[in-house]
Amino acid sequence: MNSETFAKLRAKLGKTQKVLAVLLGVSLKAVQSYEQGWRPIPIHVERQLYFLLVNQRGSGHSRRQDCWTLKKCGRKKECPAWEFQAGHLCWFLSGTRCKCTEDKTWKDKIAICRECEALTSLL
Repeated sequence: MNSETFAKLRAKLGKTQKVLAVLLGVSLKAVQSYEQGWRPIPIHVERQLYFLLVNQRGSGHSRRQDCWTLKKCGRKKECPAWEFQAGHLCWFLSGTRCKCTEDKTWKDKIAICRECEALTSLL
């Protein structure tokens, strides 16, 4: 995630830098640094930011589609997204069975998920 995307998503949440810092468990200086591009945005912060966006009340995500439906997955019953009824959170879970992310590190997985309809359709 780059600094421009981070700032855009914060605005979409409607939060000040200070409030977002509290929600992400980081300092205000960290949020300011992420938005200015002075510090790279850690993967765990990016993950938390997506989680907040996807689950924000009144965000219009009432028609969430599960990843196994979007991707026409035949392996859903082996997948943690299916087991935990979290098809809209497949990008958040490690160990999912999507062919494109299976056996990837978290860093590699989120790079693929950033472009996937299962996440992008929620943002």
